[in-house]
Amino acid sequence: MNMGTAMLEDYLKTVSVIVEDWFSKNLTSDDAHADKLYEAMKYSLLAGGKRLRPALLLAGYNIFDKSELNSEHPALFAAAAVEMLHTYSLIHDDLPGMDSDELRRGRPTNHIVYGEWAAILAGDGLLTEAFNVLLTGELPADRLIKVAIVVSSACGARGMVAGQFVDMQSQGVLIGEVSMETLNYIHIRKTAMFISAAIQAGGILAGAENSDIARLKEYGDKLGLAFQIADDILDVTSTTEQLGKPAGSDEKLDKLTYPKMFGLDVSKSIMNDLLISATEQLVDYGARAAILQEVVAFVGGRRV
Repeated sequence: MNMGTAMLEDYLKTVSVIVEDWFSKNLTSDDAHADKLYEAMKYSLLAGGKRLRPALLLAGYNIFDKSELNSEHPALFAAAAVEMLHTYSLIHDDLPGMDSDELRRGRPTNHIVYGEWAAILAGDGLLTEAFNVLLTGELPADRLIKVAIVVSSACGARGMVAGQFVDMQSQGVLIGEVSMETLNYIHIRKTAMFISAAIQAGGILAGAENSDIARLKEYGDKLGLAFQIADDILDVTSTTEQLGKPAGSDEKLDKLTYPKMFGLDVSKSIMNDLLISATEQLVDYGARAAILQEVVAFVGGRRV
């Protein structure tokens, strides 16, 4: 898969290293009875992946604060928290009652290794512990509270959970019986809101002005929707080996997607328009937003 420029590739690798090191040092149990639970949590948490959401948070932070990208970064705890939330959602998304996937990031999914009940609880553990990590960070409390509100709204019943619910509800619905509003409802809440929240969180933690947070939100909303459309396209055009998860699962489950409603060419056009709009939100930040600009190029170039 195209990872964009060498600059973005290096950035994502660095974020992966420091976030995974944080997990190794901080996500530990002092209760022997919970050892297997933490093992299941870490199985999925340390399974690799792009670490895009923590990277977006840190890149958003660094528009307004030039802290060096290393293990001492002041927003690293928040980057770890959003990756924990993302991983919880993947564990639950893969469950037999949801998408029933047996492969994630190139290896067996959590419930295949640990069993369904253990995977559910591993996801629950990551979800809950993420907010403990976030709210005990060493930054001003008012910023932490704002981030907790933004992130929980994006992940909960107003956001990702609602999107997943309607996604499941819409499986098998005929195109003529569903509106574009429903399609966008699913995609925005299932994916875009959390991506946008991660970017906004970086700005909030760095003390950015409300006008800047609004601009980051607009960027994130457009980027996140484009990212999900790209996922829909890749599910049609890629192989399981290329994706690291089962290809063609959207069609198998008869999910409501952009390619299903509009076809590949129109879906690509909509995606590209969204990415252009996202880029426009970054113009005033110049080189400070270079990583966020590169992420736009990466999403637009997600080809195999």
